[in-house]
Amino acid sequence: MANGGPVEHGYPHLDTVRAAITALYKRLSYDTVRTFATSVLPADVAFSDQDDLHLGAQRVAHELVRHYRLPDARMVVSFREMTHAANVELAAGPEYFVELNDRFRTHRRDIGAALAHEVMHVYLHRLGLSFPSTRDNEILTDTAATYLGAGWLLLDAYREDGASSQKLGYLTPEEFGYVLAKRALVFGEDPAIWFTSPQAYTAYTKGLAQARRDEQQPPLTSAGWAGRRRYARDRRYAQDQSAPGPHPGVPYSFTPGGRGPLRVSFPCPTCHQRIRVPVRGRVRARCGLCRTVLECDT
Repeated sequence: MANGGPVEHGYPHLDTVRAAITALYKRLSYDTVRTFATSVLPADVAFSDQDDLHLGAQRVAHELVRHYRLPDARMVVSFREMTHAANVELAAGPEYFVELNDRFRTHRRDIGAALAHEVMHVYLHRLGLSFPSTRDNEILTDTAATYLGAGWLLLDAYREDGASSQKLGYLTPEEFGYVLAKRALVFGEDPAIWFTSPQAYTAYTKGLAQARRDEQQPPLTSAGWAGRRRYARDRRYAQDQSAPGPHPGVPYSFTPGGRGPLRVSFPCPTCHQRIRVPVRGRVRARCGLCRTVLECDT
């Protein structure tokens, strides 16, 4: 939790974020991901200063349990002084104990954001889905909460001006915006209407631009002129070599096809699973993981 300190910006965790999206599709399946087409609505997690602190926190926690479809999970929420925003005890269940930073006693509008992350820890724990390091596992948790419809709360908790700053979660604001945009492009959702923080809206627009760049990389037909020109040059080089190697700085790579044609592999712009297709001009490819149909010019 950045509380008055510097807020990191940019995309330093982008590779891990993309790996987390792929892991979600692999573990949950396309059909299960589609059941999260509707995000948590602001009215369902609203928390005013007039609400009872503990009853209100329990209510919001219950709403997130419902959203993540954890019907037999019970959250017991308490408050104490700590460095981090929150903590959850991951036991066998069905009761889970969540501790929130004392700061949320007077910043109740952000309790939903903190709980979105902690309840997702429980969801991933039950799925048996995790990344090896603590840092990567926290990035997985933020990414999963956002992609499955509750992470817009975490981005909306980001506020920054000349005198103060606040940010929850391990992703940068732009990375939260990126994952939100990836979700919006899949489900046709516009999370921008829910933001109360102007800085969150700006981060979302930057993340959306980054997400759209994923859809404009060769060999996709939507790639721009410069990308297509470099791709054609790299393809010529690969065709002239007996063992075509990787090309730094681009998402695609060429591999020998044995007795068949040269092949190119590239990440699916939706789930980032790598797709491998023959180099033979116009090709329509279908991602086997997220079922996205891609128009390619290989």
